[in-house]
This record gives sequence, structure tokens and C-alpha cells, in this order.
Amino acid sequence: MAFALISDIHGDAQAFDAVLAELARLGIDDGVVLGDVAQGGDEPAAVLDRLTELGWPVILGNADHFLLEVPIETNEVITDTQLARRRTSLGQLDERHLEQIRAFHPTFARDGLLAFHGSPRHFEDVLLPETEEVAPWQIEGYALLAGGHTHRQWARRIGAALYVNPGAVMSSPPQYAIVTGASVEFRHCAS
Repeated sequence: MAFALISDIHGDAQAFDAVLAELARLGIDDGVVLGDVAQGGDEPAAVLDRLTELGWPVILGNADHFLLEVPIETNEVITDTQLARRRTSLGQLDERHLEQIRAFHPTFARDGLLAFHGSPRHFEDVLLPETEEVAPWQIEGYALLAGGHTHRQWARRIGAALYVNPGAVMSSPPQYAIVTGASVEFRHCAS
């Protein structure tokens, strides 16, 4: 049975709705969300409410965690613009939204899939096609590893597993992937 991999919505409810509409047209009503869902866009509450309706598992991303607390130790520079956007996002969220974010999974496993945001170890880990040191992603027992964070669609073998990044919903056009059995199809929403 096919399911969607989506990541990095970043509060872009219109792009998220476009992906969901395309999935509905394709007859796909199951998915896994790889994190960074609310922070950064104009409609964080709408995205979180839609995720509640869907009931899909959601992974905690670094931008989700940023809404809960400003990290002291991070591999990213936190700018005044990001802090201002955080305040704007928090101003649109209720306590129930923050509880929803607190309940996001650090990782999620099912049917040979291990889903995470950056890596299974930490949501800020960065894996790119040219990354040589892949130890944080070498996890035995899974055929498919799925992560987000870098906003780029791509795949590569890591040990016996296929690693897939579905890209970012908030990209133009919105990006996602469909998993059917052992195959993964990268998709862009029609404009």
C-alpha cells in the first residue's frame, strides 16, 4: 500500500493543502511527516490543525523544537529575524498546539521504514549527497531510511538501506515522495 513522505512544511498551509489535494487525487491517504511543520510560515496553526485531522505520525524537527525552546547549543546561527518569526508563530498558536508539538516522535518506525528529521541521532544532523561520514545514518534492520531537514529531494544507499529525502513542502513547487513497496517516487505538485 502506498504512502506519502512529506517534510519541511514550515507553516505554509497553501503548499501543504496542494500536496494533500494531489495525494487525494492519487488515492493516497496515508503518510509520514518528517518534521519542521509549523515554524517559518504564515499559517502555523492551520498546518498543525490539519495534521491533527490527518492523524499521520509526525517527527520532531529542529524548527518544531525551536518553537518549544530556543536552543543554547545548535549547529545553526540563530538570527534576530528567526527570533522575530518565532514570536509571530507563537502568537498564533494555542497551548494545545504546543502540546501537539511536544508529542511529535523523535523517530518513527514501521514496516521496514525508519523516519527521522536530520538523523536518527539528532534532528540537526545534516546529510547531503556528498556527505562521506554516514555513521549517524547507518542503522541496521531497516530497508528504508527517510529524513528531511535539507529541503532537497534525493536518495542514496547507506549500507543495506535506501536513504530518501522527499524535499520540502514549502518549496516552489511543493515537493514530496510516494513510497510503494520497495520503490520511491519523487513528486512535485503541479503548478
